[in-house]
Amino acid sequence: MKLGARILKTGIAIILALFLAQFLELPSPVFAGIAAIFAVQPTIYRSYLTVIEQIQGNLIGAVIAVVFVLTLGNNFFIVGLAAILVITLNLKLRLENTISLSLVTLIAIMETPGEEFIGFAMIRFSTIMLGVAAAFIVNLVFLPPRYENKLYNKNASLTEEITRWIRISTRHASEHQLLKADIEKLREGIIRLENLYMMYKEERDYFKRNSLVKSRKLVVYRQMITATKRSLDTLKRLHRYENEIHQMPEKFQEVIQHQLDCLINHHEQVMLKFIGKIKPETSYMEGQVCLNKKQLLELFLAQQKQLAGTGGPSLYHMMQLVSNIMEYGEQVEHLDTLITSFQSYHTEDNHVTVEPNADE
Repeated sequence: MKLGARILKTGIAIILALFLAQFLELPSPVFAGIAAIFAVQPTIYRSYLTVIEQIQGNLIGAVIAVVFVLTLGNNFFIVGLAAILVITLNLKLRLENTISLSLVTLIAIMETPGEEFIGFAMIRFSTIMLGVAAAFIVNLVFLPPRYENKLYNKNASLTEEITRWIRISTRHASEHQLLKADIEKLREGIIRLENLYMMYKEERDYFKRNSLVKSRKLVVYRQMITATKRSLDTLKRLHRYENEIHQMPEKFQEVIQHQLDCLINHHEQVMLKFIGKIKPETSYMEGQVCLNKKQLLELFLAQQKQLAGTGGPSLYHMMQLVSNIMEYGEQVEHLDTLITSFQSYHTEDNHVTVEPNADE
């Protein structure tokens, strides 16, 4: 089990919050530590947004706590009513992420009213905001996230797994239930991949040149994800129509197998070209003759005529498979074009670190 950056940052944020609270001799420094836990975020930009939201949410909690104590007291029924109001206001203002810490602020202030209640409330509010600030400082300074590496490596890992299954499936060597379970895992992997893309997108560049490179990289990575999703769609069709494919003429099966081999070879080489592991001028077509979209369509239509009146649902299913293969090919070609264009303008701006068996 390895410790992730967020786990380490949470621990460091708690240490810093408790240290600062004790250094400033604030009572109940534990509240600063609790606030730091809620405020740690996976990206610097999200951390900044969290600080803004937490200031608003904690102000709501503090103001309601003061008003309720001064007007109604701090009976536990009153605390519950105040909590309901805090939650309602946070939801109304679309500050759902601050509800937990707002409630901590509310209870921390309402627990012990005294003669100097206003001063006490200000100290408690300041203690909690100190924890939020500590978390922001840690997120800004320590272990800055590098989501580009994670994004590429996760995408490459998923692509490798999907293309391996496609090769096995076209040769009718896959175990049905095992592939079904893996397809579900791969679908979940695509969801995590899109989350990584959003985190990478949220990372901010403070120089105009870097910002331009980042914008172009975002287009490339978005297309990478699209191509990976199309490859998974193709695998799903191969799995779903396994029996129908097996019933088709052997020549048709061989052509589909050969075409998919061409596509996944192309896809793999495009991914390697992006990180500079193969020469840009290398052609995936060397030693292979792949069908273009027109030829693939003509093959299907010829098959349709040959099996007219006997194909039934199988032909309809094969139409879906052929359509998926054509779409997959288009997305890989578009990815190749984008990467070639990117590298022609930014030959020295790819700093992806490849990690074996990478996962987020």
